[in-house]
Amino acid sequence: MTQLKTILYTAKVQTTGGRESGISRSDDGRLDIRLSIPGAPGTGTNPEQLFAAGWSACFEGAMGLVARKMKINLPVGTAIDAEVDLCLMNGGYYFLEARLNVSLPGLDEAIARQLVDAADQTCPYSKAIRGNVDVKITLIQPTVSLT
Repeated sequence: MTQLKTILYTAKVQTTGGRESGISRSDDGRLDIRLSIPGAPGTGTNPEQLFAAGWSACFEGAMGLVARKMKINLPVGTAIDAEVDLCLMNGGYYFLEARLNVSLPGLDEAIARQLVDAADQTCPYSKAIRGNVDVKITLIQPTVSLT
């Protein structure tokens, strides 16, 4: 039996100038940003920051989908800190490493782990980089201030 796919959305972005003083613009005008080299002076963002933003937003959406299936609500204060490293291996090739630090305040740790693991299997970004990028997903329990 053949599975039919439905394309839900196609992002169209044109970049000129690359990561060194480039510009990226979407066809609908919603994205219009300057690019710059990571760590260099300037006002632009870089592809690693854009990837971290896209992946963390997508991952939180996947957690929401999984939470609804589990019949639970994502807690207020849910947050994902994404870190994407641009690395250079001796020999001159570049690669990425990435981490997601997921905070689900007040959620039972076992349920939170189940939710995060299922979201990792659901999120299209996670699927796209699986086996290609070294990824670590950590469940962060927020500290409670006693003051």
